[in-house]
Amino acid sequence: MVKLRLRRRGRKKHPFYDIVAIDGRDRRDGASIERIGYIDPMTTPKSVVLETERALYWLSVGAQPTDVVREILSREGVLLRRHLGFKGATPEEIDAAVAKHKDVALSRYTRLKQRRADRAKAKAEAAKAPVVEAAPAAEAPQEAAAE
Repeated sequence: MVKLRLRRRGRKKHPFYDIVAIDGRDRRDGASIERIGYIDPMTTPKSVVLETERALYWLSVGAQPTDVVREILSREGVLLRRHLGFKGATPEEIDAAVAKHKDVALSRYTRLKQRRADRAKAKAEAAKAPVVEAAPAAEAPQEAAAE
């Protein structure tokens, strides 16, 4: 079975991945059938270059994407393009829907990045705040019980 998956390249501690069509039984960095794109996770946001037509071809002949590659294809609009093609949409409608989808994905990315930064800032401020110890309230009921 042919799979669409990642093949690692790059140097130590600086990964760079190819998105490849490969026999599912081959090893991760083995010889692939075709390279359909790449992803550089070290940039912000991750830079993805994908040959959409080749990805659609491999999906149409039955290639199964791995979970990570499926998310990349979804974020880049390839799966949406395929779905709308099955529905019979015109190429103009497909291009408009994919452009809107990419805008939504980018806004979601920036919104979540800002939320993570706000949480980190709040956590740092909470760590700097002085700790106030509560008065021992357990002693008063013990004295009342002793009398």
